[in-house]
Amino acid sequence: MRDGYGVVRLAAMSDVHCGKESAGALQATFAQAAQAADVLVLAGDLTDYGTAEEARLLAKELAVVNRMPVVAVLGNHDYESGAEQEICSILSDAGVRVLDGDSVELNGVGFAGVKGFAGGFGRGALGPWGEPIIKQFVHEAVNESLKLETALARLRSPSRIALLHYSPVRETVEGEPPEIFPYLGCSRLEEPLSRYSVFAVIHGHAHNGTPEGKTARGVPVYNVAMPLLRKRYPGGALLRLSENPLNLPDRRGGDDGPPPSPVPEPVETTVGR
Repeated sequence: MRDGYGVVRLAAMSDVHCGKESAGALQATFAQAAQAADVLVLAGDLTDYGTAEEARLLAKELAVVNRMPVVAVLGNHDYESGAEQEICSILSDAGVRVLDGDSVELNGVGFAGVKGFAGGFGRGALGPWGEPIIKQFVHEAVNESLKLETALARLRSPSRIALLHYSPVRETVEGEPPEIFPYLGCSRLEEPLSRYSVFAVIHGHAHNGTPEGKTARGVPVYNVAMPLLRKRYPGGALLRLSENPLNLPDRRGGDDGPPPSPVPEPVETTVGR
């Protein structure tokens, strides 16, 4: 959009885990994002222990992006101290649009965001059977999926990004111990992505996972957890860049007919420290 070529450049990262010792540690990365991209995307675990103090520190780190649009979702760490509402308020005052079942359009790109939840993938996904506490656990995953569907339904932009913290697919958590796969995401989150036109999915949480995957319908899924990017890419890359074309064709299938031909995937690169 900024250079007139019909492209919006996204800088995406997650799991920054901003804590008491993070003062000054993130400013260089955020400054690089501001220079290289049009929108900064933060996919959860913005704080380490979910405190308001950590959120205020992150807000100061983000001051270097100036007027660059920033969109985010919270992660599980941001809920640790029960201050998630205050965290949202602090970040909102700093210009960050924090999504939780809602959506926003920035520079012509629509973002639908939820935290997501755990539960497992495919045939291994936990079902609502047995003890009430199990049903409550599954209900949380279903509720997050419904929130994502509602957020996607509100978007009118032809170019849509789904922003999560937990993964909707198994592929991008591979590399983690198989025993913890059920705690890293849930395939219930993939269901809305199959019903609505989504250009790409961005998530974090799986620090030792895989950077790229796809949904069953071929939608690209990107794991942008900062520890993963640092390990996988030379130079200690801390964020990922993607060029997002506008005016994309609809990916929907189902009642709207067969899915159209796949659209080009994002062009990615990485930015180091």
